[in-house]
Amino acid sequence: MIPFLWRAYLGLGALIVGAYVFVPAGLGRDALYVAVGLSSAAAITLAVSLHRPLRRAPWWFMAGGIFAWSGGDALYSWFDHVRHTDPFPSAADALYLGAYVLFGAGFVLLVRGRRSGRDREGLIDSSIFTVALGLLSWVFLMRPTVADTAASGWERSIGLAYPLADVLLLGLLVRLVTSPGARTTSFRLLAAAGAALLAADSIFCVLNLYSSYDGGLVDLLWLASYVLWGAAALHPSMRTLSEPAPEPRVSFTRRRLLALTMASLTSPGTLAVQLLLGMVLDAWAVVLSSVVLFLLVIARMSGLLSHVQEQAGLLADLARTDSLTGLPNRRTADAELDRLRERADALALPLTVAMIDLDRFKLFNDTFGHQAGDRLLTETSNVWRSTLGRDLFLARYGGEEFVVLALGHTLEETATLINGLRQVTPAGQTFSAGVAQWDRPREGSGALLNRADLALYSAKRHGRDRVVTVDSTSTAASC
Repeated sequence: MIPFLWRAYLGLGALIVGAYVFVPAGLGRDALYVAVGLSSAAAITLAVSLHRPLRRAPWWFMAGGIFAWSGGDALYSWFDHVRHTDPFPSAADALYLGAYVLFGAGFVLLVRGRRSGRDREGLIDSSIFTVALGLLSWVFLMRPTVADTAASGWERSIGLAYPLADVLLLGLLVRLVTSPGARTTSFRLLAAAGAALLAADSIFCVLNLYSSYDGGLVDLLWLASYVLWGAAALHPSMRTLSEPAPEPRVSFTRRRLLALTMASLTSPGTLAVQLLLGMVLDAWAVVLSSVVLFLLVIARMSGLLSHVQEQAGLLADLARTDSLTGLPNRRTADAELDRLRERADALALPLTVAMIDLDRFKLFNDTFGHQAGDRLLTETSNVWRSTLGRDLFLARYGGEEFVVLALGHTLEETATLINGLRQVTPAGQTFSAGVAQWDRPREGSGALLNRADLALYSAKRHGRDRVVTVDSTSTAASC
């Protein structure tokens, strides 16, 4: 029964919201309104006890916010229908504004719980939307409220607090939506609840400022918000809603790009509307918001560029590196040989190439398995790289074959170094090697590698487990 409790609550709530419009205005209708809000707070409290989420504080704050909002509704109705006085401003406003603080705290804790690390992109995106809505709220709600000389200073202050709180709450809601984490049913219901609350608040502020508010369809949005909040808590997936998510893969979809573009165009769009309608221009507000939005977009693009460069660097490393051993691969070795030939020619230094092949590696694989063969290759690479040091270039040339490039070392010196690798090769493994010295300047990289390879095969033909050197006349000699 418990898994379907959220469906029952959502369905019953939808019926009550639909029937609300047919209830005559008065205390009875207001009592039904308050009861729906209190049922939402009770549903959240019950859900925390039933589902026992990892982090309960966000839900307690949200339940407290709904309870405070319902208390504000009750006081508003009492001032309106019992005392027959204007409910604005009154003690109800203290409860409403306090509810914003509780909602905000709940969203902040929820966002912090869902992310396992920094989410710079999500923070910038939510800031862009917050600045854009802040400009619209200032132009159409806040500035007219400030300029209303018929209202007292206290009334203007309270009237200004509502749209400001809505702007901040929207920023937190966008932050939640753009944060990493599972997009569960509970998450979607909670996001819809926050959106319905903000939509109702915005419409109420507009109606209250430019005409009059007497309930009606706006109340349905608030009621829908209550019901969605309760259903989000009752859904079993609320348990994981506040759990940390893995590090997000940076994703910049077309939908997000379009939304950010529209938000960034808010400043020039607002100025264009004011010019077309002959309204008083909010020049400084437009200028300041344009500067902030521009800087935020630059920061967002900078983050994307850094990510692209980082990914390009990783791809370049993958293209140059052998995935098993971590050594440079054949492509990198060929490029390095060309570079070393140029240096050797310019500095008149000797250059030698050694080709090394692990003896009977296929037999080793067949005997001990491919995983053991991979471990042998990895361990051999690590030991040889440590033994040869940074002066010599070691790469995996393919399969069980390796190449060593030695700038500034003669044929005999390189052969001695390669012979020294025998004592450190793991698992008692032997190898055959061929060493050739560059015959500059007429010999190309391919010819030099080929001579070293011929020396390697000479070592194999003569019994393996040896190093064979070859001079420029292709005369091989064992070491």
